[in-house]
This record gives sequence, C-alpha cells and structure tokens, in this order.
Amino acid sequence: MIKIALSKNCQKIPPYIFLEIDRLKDEAIEKGADVIDLGVGDPDRPTPKRIVEAMKKAVENPENHRYPFGPGMLKLREKIAEYYKINFKVEIDPKDEVMALLGSKEGIAHIHPAFLDLGDVVLIPEPGYPVYSNMTVMNGGTPYFMPLVKENNFLPDMDSIPKSILKKTKLIWINYPNNPTSALANKEFFEKVVEIASKYNIIVCHDAAYIDVGYDGYEPLSFLSIDGAKEVGIEFYSLSKTFNMTGWRIGFALGNRDVIKGLGKVKANVDSGVFQAVQYAGLEALSFTKEEIKQIMNVYKERRDVIVPKLKEMGWEVTSPRATFYVWAKIPSENNSMEMAKLILEKCAVIVTPGLGLGKSGEKYIRLALTVEKERLLEAAERLRKL
Repeated sequence: MIKIALSKNCQKIPPYIFLEIDRLKDEAIEKGADVIDLGVGDPDRPTPKRIVEAMKKAVENPENHRYPFGPGMLKLREKIAEYYKINFKVEIDPKDEVMALLGSKEGIAHIHPAFLDLGDVVLIPEPGYPVYSNMTVMNGGTPYFMPLVKENNFLPDMDSIPKSILKKTKLIWINYPNNPTSALANKEFFEKVVEIASKYNIIVCHDAAYIDVGYDGYEPLSFLSIDGAKEVGIEFYSLSKTFNMTGWRIGFALGNRDVIKGLGKVKANVDSGVFQAVQYAGLEALSFTKEEIKQIMNVYKERRDVIVPKLKEMGWEVTSPRATFYVWAKIPSENNSMEMAKLILEKCAVIVTPGLGLGKSGEKYIRLALTVEKERLLEAAERLRKL
C-alpha cells in the first residue's frame, strides 16, 4: 500500500463548513430527531414549472446530447445581456463579456488559477463564503481578510488596508447583498472599490448570488452599473437562489472581457461546458419579469416577518434583512457560535450556521436560512424560546 498524502496546500484547507453541518444533521436524524434545517441556503420550493418544461423539451432533443464546448450558447448569452440591461441598466457584449458556468461556485473557484501566481494576495471579506479563501490557498495565494463588522455596516474598511498589501494584491472579493450578514452596499462603496482597483491594478470579483433577492422595495445594485467597473472586474450571477435551481448547476460570469477570457482558459481545461439542455432551462428562467421574480422572493419576505419578531422577543440582537434569505443574529449568551450551534442542535433539533465557521469576525453570531415553511420557522422559534 502506497502512502497517500494530500498536497501541502490542500492540507491547509479546513473542513467545508456546510458538509460538516450536513453530517451533524444526518447524525441527529439517525437518532430519531425531528430536525429543522436552517443551515444551508438551499431554497425549498420547487423550480418553476416553466423552467422544468423547457428542460424536458431540451433533453429530448439529441442535438443537446453532445459536448457543449465554449462559453455557452450565443442565444443564452444574448438573453443574459438583455436581462442585465433591463434589470440592472448594464450594457454587456454577449459575444465576449459573458460566460455560462456550472453554477457560480464553479466560476468563483476557477478564477483563482486563472490569475494567481505564488504569493499573490487576495482580499477576502470575513465572515464570508469559504470558497474565496480556500481556493486562494489551494492556488498558492495569500488571503488578506477584511473584517465585516456591525460598526461599519458590514462593509470592508477599504481605507484601512495597508498600501504594502494593495501593491501585492491580484484579486479582491466583494459580495452584496451579503452572505452571511445580509448587508447592503451602496453606490459610494462600489465606487471606492473601483477607485482602489484602478489605482493598484486589482481584479474585482463581485459575487452577486443574491442580487435578485430584495424586499420592501429595495433593488440591489449590480457592481457593473458603476462607472469604470467593467474596466476592473467581473460579476458572478447564480440562477440557484432566484429561480430555486440549486441542483441544476447553472450561473454565469460577465464583465471585463480579458478576465472572462482568462476564466475561459481554465474552464476549457477542466470541464466541457454547461449541459445544453440546462442552458435552455436557464434561457427560460431569464425570461421571467421583475414582477414574477418578486412573487418568488415574497416567500422569503413572509418567512422573515415570522422569525425576526420572535427572535427579538427572546432578546436576540437581529436586524430584519432587506435582501438575501438569511437572518444574521447575535447570540445572547456567553457561548461561542460553534458551541451555540451544537447546543441548538442537541437541545432543539434545529440546524443553524455558526458565524465562526465563516470567519473570525462572525464569532458571537449565527446565520439562519429562511428555507423552510413558515410553520416550521414558528416551531423552530418555539424550540429556541425553551432553550
């Protein structure tokens, strides 16, 4: 038997927090617990029927059974450009400023080997999506974490980053509306990012997975709507959250054509494109109007309005989110967030995400996903009240 050893970079990667949460959930279910899962942000409602029907039709066409090489069907890229123009007032060239992805997570991962050299710095918000930092390390980069704290409205303090760090930075990650804090970014913040990126030759990567998930009249901004944004970066869009398509694995990147080209060079060597039938499903999804999307999002607004008042009654420090389907709650105890999450699972059979698992600035917070029906949210609240 040979000795199997992970690469040094892979050994530096901690266990993926959401796989660990899933493991704990399975253990609890095996013991007979009635688990309410508020952990992973996986929409519980089915994919809209129109999208499913488009997929069925496309699957039956043998023309879609072959390798779907390249950046995606031109008709899909044209629809993406149209969607962004209508919804975000952004002009995109469908020929070389858009690329279809196997879900935005895939593109977020593959942007790192496209541009990082050994020791290059990547600016990463924390708490944040673990893929940003893990893929930085996997590709020999050096993470520089930007704390997201309440005192700064959960926006990174760009002025506090040392010039010595900025001079070595290759990529910066931003993510608004934000996961996990549900924070929002304004035009002034995005303009600041563009200014710094232009000055220090930094590629901006905006993870816009929740750009369509807004409530109370709030409409999130696209980073690409800012003057000069397309000169410094790209945006990642996911169909998963907006259209209840997490399992379908389709998203896209759009923006700076040279960055898109670099991402495409990596993708050409690691995958063969997005299954064309799924692209047709995406084409149908992007034909939804703003009003139709709002109806899908209203489900989360109703759930938010159920759980947030209950948490406040119990003394939890929480702000009602105006975007995303997460509630970012400060825990009212001396426990750290990992201990609290395990206690909530053990005593209440409720799964939550510990803030510390998403970055040290997330300590003393937990994230609750609004991805169960209102009745189950009320049941979860009642269990937490007893705890």
